[in-house]
Amino acid sequence: MTKFLLALHVLVAIVAVGPVTVAASMFPPAVRRAHEEATGLGTVRLLHRICRAYAAVGIAVPVLGVATGAAMGVLGDAWLTASMALTAAAAGVLAAFVLPRQGELLEELTGQGSVVRRGTVQLAMFTGVFNLLWATVTVLMIVRPGSTTGA
Repeated sequence: MTKFLLALHVLVAIVAVGPVTVAASMFPPAVRRAHEEATGLGTVRLLHRICRAYAAVGIAVPVLGVATGAAMGVLGDAWLTASMALTAAAAGVLAAFVLPRQGELLEELTGQGSVVRRGTVQLAMFTGVFNLLWATVTVLMIVRPGSTTGA
């Protein structure tokens, strides 16, 4: 059962977090392009929809992660506790800063057709923090410092 849960956890992480990471990274430049060229609004809408939909599916990643950790008996290990804290931080950044700011920029584009560059730069920064948190979690999941369950 542990191997099944681990495989499912990894698959959902790849399928759910990967698209959010890529689409969120593509969003700020797509907004700037749509503003400058007055085209590409459909692309911006699509990227925002991808981020929202896959973020919802991504909730399964920590749920499966906790189930896997419990099955492996490592829930108290420092590397897993750190990973859970970083995952919560990444989810918080996505929910509090990335998705709302994407929505605001999309409204600005559709409403007045203009976007302040500072807003896209700020969103790119929040997206970078989100991506860095997920990259750190991924490394912790692979390296598992101090783990007694093997390499």
